[in-house]
Amino acid sequence: MDGQIVLREYQTSDRPALIGIIRETWQYDKFASPKTAQKLARAYLDSCLTNQTFTQVALVDEVPVGIIMVKDRREKRCPFRLRLRMLLSVASLFLSKEGRMVTRFFSGVEEIDRQLLQDTQTEYQGEIAFFAVNSRYRGIGLGKKLFDAARDYMRNRRISNFFLFTDTTCNYPFYERRGMERRGERVHTFAAKGKSGTLTMFIYDSFTEC
Repeated sequence: MDGQIVLREYQTSDRPALIGIIRETWQYDKFASPKTAQKLARAYLDSCLTNQTFTQVALVDEVPVGIIMVKDRREKRCPFRLRLRMLLSVASLFLSKEGRMVTRFFSGVEEIDRQLLQDTQTEYQGEIAFFAVNSRYRGIGLGKKLFDAARDYMRNRRISNFFLFTDTTCNYPFYERRGMERRGERVHTFAAKGKSGTLTMFIYDSFTEC
């Protein structure tokens, strides 16, 4: 790769590229039509944007190829415009039968996340709320740059500990190489396009040297 990597805050113009990364990373097209997969990726991005206090987008030749979002959980505010956009994106899924079915699946995922977090019996100050890299740009240190930027933010904010959710569709060993510890896991069984499947979901955590 010859292009220069630049990190900066999220901008609205990044949406199309990031929606594409989400759609590919979580393989939405395997269990939904292209139209619903696009809506689902958009709703996921908008949901993540309501749950962050810090963003960094990685650009290669001015094209967004990765993103990380961090939430300082001591802050409770969320801009109304972000919450409204999220509500509109989610509402668009309910306009079709397929969209409603997919929404139920992800409601189950969110419930498992809540259970995993509860099982740790830990009060966390920070969360890596979203982290994804375009598959064509993996293996060149881009993910490490984004992860290091997130950790620097947490150090500067004196966030003492943090967690994240991940699963077997992601490169979860990456977090172990970064010194994070797996605190729990649960298996989620689901049906999509007439087929059943399983997904193992994890929670990892770590401490920050403030």
